Amino acid sequence: MFIDCNDCSQQHTEVCQDCVVTHVLRDLSGLLEMDPDQAEALDILVDAGLVSPLRLIQRSDERDAAVG
Repeated sequence: MFIDCNDCSQQHTEVCQDCVVTHVLRDLSGLLEMDPDQAEALDILVDAGLVSPLRLIQRSDERDAAVG
């Protein structure tokens, strides 16, 4: 699993502050890579209510085309 906050339309919003990736990365930026076992463990923690879920929403192609 690859997660890049720079591809998320929720980046720098209130929703971003409640995303598990924000808590995992803290002061890091860029791509987060998780192997299947790590992703499964994260799902278990989310299901148990111990951490916030992944709130990644891919940016639309329209925005990407405007930037590129």
